[in-house]
Amino acid sequence: MHAAIHGDLSSRTVVDTKAISWTPSPGGAVLRKRVHLVGPPEAGQVTAVVQYEPDSHFHSHDHPDGEEILVIDGVFSDEHGHWPTGTYLLNPEGFRHAPYSRNGCLLFVKLRQFPGRDRQHIIVDTVNSPWQRTGDRELKQLYSQPGYEDSMRLERWPPASTIDEREFPLGAELFVLRGTFEDKHGFYDAHTWLRLPPHSTQTLKTEDGCELYVKEGGFAYLRSA
Repeated sequence: MHAAIHGDLSSRTVVDTKAISWTPSPGGAVLRKRVHLVGPPEAGQVTAVVQYEPDSHFHSHDHPDGEEILVIDGVFSDEHGHWPTGTYLLNPEGFRHAPYSRNGCLLFVKLRQFPGRDRQHIIVDTVNSPWQRTGDRELKQLYSQPGYEDSMRLERWPPASTIDEREFPLGAELFVLRGTFEDKHGFYDAHTWLRLPPHSTQTLKTEDGCELYVKEGGFAYLRSA
């Protein structure tokens, strides 16, 4: 039996990743802060903040059930290209690469949560792609594909904003990229991860503005422990 990290999908979960320690990967030069793990430590479903030290690399490997990466800082590289700050990648099932970073980078990563060989391979330059305004907020769509329940986007809210109560019927995950926000449960600043079970509601308020990664529908592909 493998020890799980936040494997109870029925509970609301919040992790300030700045407050937890880095742990090394087997190679040592790639560090991670895992906020979700179900299954074997090196082969289970994982959500984590990952740091590549300068000149660190992984050997070539496959990605069963896919991989999602958002480059928070620095340049992440593999044999397919160099991916700077703000790059969003969805590497589907069957994708293979040997990742590395010359000068170091910080990533938000999800592993083994995207089954389906017909998923699209997605690369989005979120720095240079335009925001789409919807009411007070601005959105950048990252991934949505017919036949799959999950969808991912960035949201940006200006200072002194309040979001009326909204429901997440399929559940949601949020990761604070910049700024801060609060709801009735607490206050969240940069690099805080939240997982809200299906049918959760949230009323959000931000004094200084915020930018969030938001994923809906991902519970369909998560295992519990």
